[in-house]
Amino acid sequence: MIRKLIGKVLRRPGKRVLHAKHYGIRRDQLHSGAIKVCDRLQAAGYDAYIVGGAVRDLMLGKHPKDFDVATSATPEQVRHVFHRSRIIGRRFKIVHVPFYDRDGEEIIEVTTFRSASEAPTDDAGRILRDNVYGTIEEDASRRDFTVNALYYDPNREEILDFHHGVDDLERRQLVMIGDPAQRYREDPVRMLRAVRLAAKLELTIAPATKKPIATLTSLLENIPSARLFDETMKLLLSGKAWACVSALRAEGLHRSLLPILERQLDDPNAATFVQRALENTDARLAEDKPVSAGFLFATLLWHDVETLWKKKEAAGEHTTPALVAAMNEVDDRVSKRLAIPNRYSAAMKEVWLMQPRFEQRVGQRPFRLLEQQRFRAAYDFLVLRAQCGLADKALADWWQQFQYCDDATRSALIANVAGSDKGGVQRKRKPRRKKPAAAQASGA
Repeated sequence: MIRKLIGKVLRRPGKRVLHAKHYGIRRDQLHSGAIKVCDRLQAAGYDAYIVGGAVRDLMLGKHPKDFDVATSATPEQVRHVFHRSRIIGRRFKIVHVPFYDRDGEEIIEVTTFRSASEAPTDDAGRILRDNVYGTIEEDASRRDFTVNALYYDPNREEILDFHHGVDDLERRQLVMIGDPAQRYREDPVRMLRAVRLAAKLELTIAPATKKPIATLTSLLENIPSARLFDETMKLLLSGKAWACVSALRAEGLHRSLLPILERQLDDPNAATFVQRALENTDARLAEDKPVSAGFLFATLLWHDVETLWKKKEAAGEHTTPALVAAMNEVDDRVSKRLAIPNRYSAAMKEVWLMQPRFEQRVGQRPFRLLEQQRFRAAYDFLVLRAQCGLADKALADWWQQFQYCDDATRSALIANVAGSDKGGVQRKRKPRRKKPAAAQASGA
């Protein structure tokens, strides 16, 4: 009891000013656009700090993906300083300040210090609007986790720590600011964020932060599907996608996000298929290679699509119509929870539709398939299936050879398939109609 009381006293919030260089953070590690935003806002008389994940990642020796800025200036005042910026959002206004370089447009997100006053909520406690502004101390108390409540001044090269975030980073733990249950009710997406950050940064979720999740997962059903999709993309592109998915399932959060994962991960072959796909994605991200969201969702949903497809075929439907019907049925079911944009769902469906076409290896069909825009993604999908025992490995090997050999070898490959009676399209012949007896008699 005394130990807990001492711990609470030591954990009381209060500003600590730390020298950034002591933690290995230097001004030249920062995005030039973020520095310019802070410099110009400070020159205009406002407070401005690089905040949140960028500071956290730098302290962990990682390269931040985004650099966000928090300021005492209101969105309109930020807009006045940066004429090319734009204000977005209704629930909480954010200013996007664009910068351009050889790699294209870079966006620095600028937010105004939020007030600690109570914001309007719905019946479940979720915050509806949050555009009341306050001090930096109030803003720090409104952030989700202690490790995200760190503010870095690039000119003074100082870190402001209001909630022992630096201590928690050193302990490798993720701690919610305030009462965890209340904070999850304010924004249920914080439960997903807790799991993602813990998996991505290899942190342990503090017991008090973790405990309410088991009883509050249903709150995610009150979150718009578009926002759930955005959080799902962050999870899948975190660089630790499989660890995130496994943690989601361990906490029971997958039921409100992707319920079909329950069946997918219960099947050993299907689980291996998803795991390999996500680990391949992690590897590509580590090598700074592009990844396809359509391909990712194709792997996550394939088990249900294939199961339904086979059922429809067994009921007498032809291959392609059965597959199309299965795809649409699964897509409709998933769209009730995740608003997958059309450009991703279209790519996903193209990958699925090409799978039975890999069986068609006679005549001009293999050449026409090679010319398809999504061929490479569909082929990678086939290889992944073959590696997990979900497709014929010999088929994947045939297409590997066919892609890169000369014309003579291609002709030989097709001839071998035709000779072995594999790869053709099996079509049911319609029975010949018998001529009427009168016609036969007349010799017609």
